[in-house]
Amino acid sequence: MNLLFKKYIKKMNYLTIILLTFVVIYFFVLILTYAFQRNLLYHPTENNYPSNQVLTEIKKIRIKTNDGIDLLSWYIKKKKNYKTILFLHGNAGSLDNRIHKIKHFNDMKINFLIIAWRGFSGNEGNPTEKGLYEDARSAVRWLKLNGAQENNIIIYGESLGAAVAVEIAQNKNFAGLILESPFTSMTNAGESKYPFLPVKFLLKDKYESNIKMKNIDIPILVMHGKIDNIVSFYMGKKIYELANEPKFNYFSEFDDHMMEYNQNLLNSLKKFINSLN
Repeated sequence: MNLLFKKYIKKMNYLTIILLTFVVIYFFVLILTYAFQRNLLYHPTENNYPSNQVLTEIKKIRIKTNDGIDLLSWYIKKKKNYKTILFLHGNAGSLDNRIHKIKHFNDMKINFLIIAWRGFSGNEGNPTEKGLYEDARSAVRWLKLNGAQENNIIIYGESLGAAVAVEIAQNKNFAGLILESPFTSMTNAGESKYPFLPVKFLLKDKYESNIKMKNIDIPILVMHGKIDNIVSFYMGKKIYELANEPKFNYFSEFDDHMMEYNQNLLNSLKKFINSLN
């Protein structure tokens, strides 16, 4: 009996050691995740839209933010009375990675401004939720100072940029809002990728678009691919459902996260832009 008891105690000691080891490792993972989460979220050097194309029509400018950062930006101005798209790109890559998109907009009767976030495309600073909001608002201020009326500006957000677009479109009178591959919130997106982590409590940058949609009363176009393996399609669909009228969608059966700028997508974009007053 005494021998069995000793074996039982020994077994329990092993289990306790294993459990404690697991707890220590898990706690260490939590610390690392919290400390380096922005390295997981923002990827300024990742080349996610490889392209050999060049743009000769653009004007390279610098937009200064209220906290003193100069943002590299590209501007194409055709006519003063044309509407202007402010393009807010996603969480990875440089301005060069979006040339294939800009070329299509260059074929339209529209002005165009794309900014690079702080920490991207050689800009100073480090990207954060608060910082990206300031970058986008600085771009709007720059457009207004250069003659664009708020009701002639179309905000276009791509992926993470869609969350920034939602933030700055609240209670504003922009001409329209275009959201490409949007997510409902970074909490939801993080929980879908890391279900074993308490994402809600770890996140610094939450990007809660789902609770902001009710504050937007301008025309909205939501675009999302149904086989998106980065931001699940249900999130884009939910953003569309939460949007106020007038709202439109382009939900592609075969597009992944990087949506293909094919004729169907371009037709939806042109139809939406041409419908704006």
